Amino acid sequence: MACFNALATKLDMETDSKHEHSGHGTRDHMQMHQAEARPNVQAHSGHNHHAGHPVAVFRDKFWLSLTLTIPVVVWSSEVQHWLGYRAPSFPGSRLIPAILGTIVFAYGGSVFIQGARRELSGRQPGMMTLISLAIVVAFTASLAATLGVFQVDVWWELATLISVMLLGHWLEMNATAQAQGALGALAALLPDSAERVAESGIEKVPLAELRVGDVVLVRPGSRVPADGTVLEGTADVDESLLTGESQPISKAPGASVVGGTVAAGGSLRVRVRAVGEQTALSGIMRLVAAAQASGSRAQALADRAAALLFYIAVASGTMTVAYWWLAGDRQHALIRAASVLVIACPHALGLAIPWLLRFQRPSAREMVCS
Repeated sequence: MACFNALATKLDMETDSKHEHSGHGTRDHMQMHQAEARPNVQAHSGHNHHAGHPVAVFRDKFWLSLTLTIPVVVWSSEVQHWLGYRAPSFPGSRLIPAILGTIVFAYGGSVFIQGARRELSGRQPGMMTLISLAIVVAFTASLAATLGVFQVDVWWELATLISVMLLGHWLEMNATAQAQGALGALAALLPDSAERVAESGIEKVPLAELRVGDVVLVRPGSRVPADGTVLEGTADVDESLLTGESQPISKAPGASVVGGTVAAGGSLRVRVRAVGEQTALSGIMRLVAAAQASGSRAQALADRAAALLFYIAVASGTMTVAYWWLAGDRQHALIRAASVLVIACPHALGLAIPWLLRFQRPSAREMVCS
């Protein structure tokens, strides 16, 4: 019950000035909060990186890219030299990194290139632009090396970079989808209608027609339609929504019940004391939306950092080419410029931000008890 008391305190502070709205339907407000939160949970809504790409796309691309990356790394001449082993040799084995690396680039890297195109068209370069710069340069340099133009071969770097970034963005989208699902699940806790006790008997009414002071009948196995106080009857009520307790709590006349909880073992007559924005469930949804908005701010900060790093990378690559070109070492000028641009891609940032977003969004119960 400590969690319930904590929530009640928060809601009292929020709703003291809102009693004039008590005539609004609870279900309407649930849907309103869910709609208001959608722009927040779609991280970086101003320039959505993943527009048109569901979570499953990044998941599938990651696993297939990772599967193809393993042989690219195993047959990489540089990796073999560093680790002191020799991969099995057979006709065409020398082309394994080039063939599979090209597939990883075309299949796994396409989402980043599409995202970079959207960012650049909106004149807002960010993480997708920085990743695309690195993988395009790495692919171009590796292809040139395979054709004998350069002596640098970074197929393994290209494949691992794409796989790591796909993992990061999969985690990010998964966290975003879970946040969206949390609001939908909370809104779905309320029933569509309630059984109101009137002078003529029991009447079934839409939830939006409930008013403070109404008396409702809650049958065994049904959900409490709104926050209220028990007038008659006893029942065990499942309040795991708020407290996380696995055991139902016995309710008798005078006890408080919360909308969205489930009654079992008996029926209750409840006098409604809160509807709309004043309900506990509506308060939880506001807390969830606030937590999601904080995740969006973290992502926006990462985008600004990536944009700054993009400009720094382009400037550094240009200066590298210019210096070595003027020094007369044209081949190494291109190789070193490519190295600068590939290294500039933030592998750690590409994983750190999704993990931050994943763990930054607490559960509803954690927010209620905080």
